[in-house]
Amino acid sequence: MGRNLIFTENEIDFLREMARLKVRFMIVGLSAAALQGAPVVTQDVDLWFENLEDPNLLKALKKVGGILVPSIGLNPPMFAGDSVKLFDVVVHMHGLKSFKEEFSSAEVVKLGGASIHVLPLSRIIQSKASLGRDKDKIVMKVLQDALKVRLKGR
Repeated sequence: MGRNLIFTENEIDFLREMARLKVRFMIVGLSAAALQGAPVVTQDVDLWFENLEDPNLLKALKKVGGILVPSIGLNPPMFAGDSVKLFDVVVHMHGLKSFKEEFSSAEVVKLGGASIHVLPLSRIIQSKASLGRDKDKIVMKVLQDALKVRLKGR
């Protein structure tokens, strides 16, 4: 892909640091779709983690001035800090297999010199279809068309 238009340098530093420390995570949702060429926009970047208690995740957060705010009541866990405010923590993906199973077939994109795992377009479509939310139905045709183009190019 061309020049990165999604992330600031600080956000790429965080992703790069997690990759360096071998934190197992994937970019999921519309951000992952955009990184695979889908013409979509989103206001945040969803990160799905295998283990939020991984000490290396906390090290990566600390290095970029971020913290993990644990789940409180109905509020899911989240990140706080300027370098990580774009990112949302995902603890479950509807309609998909376990993190471990999905991670094994993830796409890999280069960002800031790091190899970052992203959920494949077909799996993003599967998850959005299983939820059936209006906002997901709106982008479904765009995602399906992007997948067709991607498969043709292989």
